[in-house]
Amino acid sequence: MKRLVYTFIVFSLAINLYNINAIASCLDGYVCSKYISLFNAAPKYPVGSKNLDYVKPDAPKGGVIKYAATGTYDSLNPFILKGVSAAGMSYIYDSLMASTLDDIFTRYPLIAESVMTAKDGKSIIFVINKNAKWHDGKSITADDVVFTFYTLIEKGNPVYASYYADIEKAEKIDDLKVKFTFKNNENRELPIIVSEMSILPKHYYEKHKFDKTTLKKPVGSSAYKIGKVDAGRSISYVLNEDYWAKDLLVNKGRFNFKEISYDYYRDDTVSVEALKSGSYDIRAENIARIWQTAYNIDAVKQGRIVKSEIPHDLPTGMQCFVMNMRKEKFNDINVRKALELAFDFEWSNKTLFHNSYTRTRSYFSNSIYEALALPQGDELAILNQYKDKLPKEVFTEVYNPAVSDGSGMDRNNLKKAIELFRLAGWTINKERKLANKDGKTFKIEFLIDASTFERVITPYIESLSRLGIEAKVRLVDPAQYIKRLDEFDYDVIVTTFPSSQIPGNELKSFWHSASADIKGMNNLAGVKNEVVDALVDKIIKAQTKDYLISATKALDMVLQHNHYVIPHWNIKIFRLVHWDKFGKPEKSPPYGLGVDTWWVKNPPIATIEDERK
Repeated sequence: MKRLVYTFIVFSLAINLYNINAIASCLDGYVCSKYISLFNAAPKYPVGSKNLDYVKPDAPKGGVIKYAATGTYDSLNPFILKGVSAAGMSYIYDSLMASTLDDIFTRYPLIAESVMTAKDGKSIIFVINKNAKWHDGKSITADDVVFTFYTLIEKGNPVYASYYADIEKAEKIDDLKVKFTFKNNENRELPIIVSEMSILPKHYYEKHKFDKTTLKKPVGSSAYKIGKVDAGRSISYVLNEDYWAKDLLVNKGRFNFKEISYDYYRDDTVSVEALKSGSYDIRAENIARIWQTAYNIDAVKQGRIVKSEIPHDLPTGMQCFVMNMRKEKFNDINVRKALELAFDFEWSNKTLFHNSYTRTRSYFSNSIYEALALPQGDELAILNQYKDKLPKEVFTEVYNPAVSDGSGMDRNNLKKAIELFRLAGWTINKERKLANKDGKTFKIEFLIDASTFERVITPYIESLSRLGIEAKVRLVDPAQYIKRLDEFDYDVIVTTFPSSQIPGNELKSFWHSASADIKGMNNLAGVKNEVVDALVDKIIKAQTKDYLISATKALDMVLQHNHYVIPHWNIKIFRLVHWDKFGKPEKSPPYGLGVDTWWVKNPPIATIEDERK
């Protein structure tokens, strides 16, 4: 879902810069550096480093990599609320600075060749590389950066105004220097938030409307340009041979494909068959049933298609059913607990998922921020400030989702659920329906945009029916789905709240009261909780790693024990299927697949499609 994609690249960083190869023209009152780093951590790649550890710096260039996408698209503008943006649009835009897949603590030069940070922490200046160019040959300047900031907060998706809320202003110092002034020096994430902003061309948008959906190719600045556009069906990106930044540390050995393309398919079933026929090259497999059963074919047995499980160190986040608390029926915590009891994960894992998954219990699973025990130390001190406003279980029980007997009809859990509904004022009427004192029956609509989850929801609906709940699934097209999410028009949806490696401002969009009523924001559950608000603020303002961990664990506990979502499952590997046409570096990165470091073998192995030709 596009509203959440930005959070997969957000890392909260402190204002702590290194004097490495001092910059000659550093302004008074500023500290100058080539990097932005967190908590006094030395950058993995000091000045003078030739390439990243997980690339082949002299990898051959050429060939095509083909991906699949599901659904459709109607826009080439990923920055606004309107429309469905085409897959891969991030390929054409560079940011001021760049991250790597093996160093979560540092941001390295890209459009900006260096930074100056005010000693009082209230502003930062980015010095733009004089060689930085747009695809049309025009120079990237401070005017573009200032234009980008104000355009995004005034006309972009509402998440930008929230995300940049603590930035007071952006101003041009000269053509190659741009200054951001902050409203305070407490939000340690602000320098990195600015550094990861995708920069837009002012000169282009002086002639084209920014806040409208469009299929006209925009001007970018990165390694790829938009190639062929077949609206709603396919899109390709072609290598920019004149890319000004191709030899920078963060880019050397990357972007080795001459073309990257996406073909759109109706659903996963069609998409999988297209992969096996050779219509496209690579698929990250997220469906356990397909992983276990769909690839028992000759091409896999012969090694022409590679099927691999790749461990990673990424947080797995929270995939879940989200209950929309803007609907009165979900306001009572006992109702939310009861609905969690009715979901039989153990049966689903055994019957549907081939026992592939672990039940998710934390919003920060597979990370150091996951709350695994009762609060202690700083966690306890933080939570004690709000003790009278929290469920008592925060202090007495380690949260774990309800466990069933795996039968698909756990009578004990259903009895507990009925009692919880009774406490919330819902009882079984003469028609065997769950109803409140006014006679209104309890109904749930599960809103989805892909048929994949129907097989998970259907047995859940059967379980809910035993409680007297009338439930159904509504499958809508992606455009209608996004519109309904933007307007919070749903009962229950399936989504994932991603967890960054260093939590920060993205949490404001997910959980803060300020985002609950703004259309298009990511507070999908409609959470309005003053304790959650306070804990999010503490995380954003954390000045040490230890306090960040404690405050995030405290938030995890509060979210867990308020039962805002029904947790799903996770897996700590990438499941990847691809045709054996690619070469790869010897070392893999810990925090991503790094497919942009691969290359096409020469000659590439023939796919079935090639053989037919």
